[in-house]
Amino acid sequence: MTDQLCAVFIPALALLLKDAETNKGSPLSEAEVLAIRDGATCIAVPFDVALQMESDRGLRDIVAEDCWSEWQRIRLIMTEPTL
Repeated sequence: MTDQLCAVFIPALALLLKDAETNKGSPLSEAEVLAIRDGATCIAVPFDVALQMESDRGLRDIVAEDCWSEWQRIRLIMTEPTL
């Protein structure tokens, strides 16, 4: 039996988007989000390894296939200034 492979962004796609939005100084457009996703480094690892990486990061990353709507859901939380 072959382990199912899972795509994992290195660094996490959510962090890449957060950094890009911070550097831009305004919200990213859908085209910008998709371009960042398409240009990001991604590796394929067995599902159990992907789960362990997520646990080690302490962050559930954005699903690439639905990155625009997922980014809209978490961007305000991730881009809030720290106190």
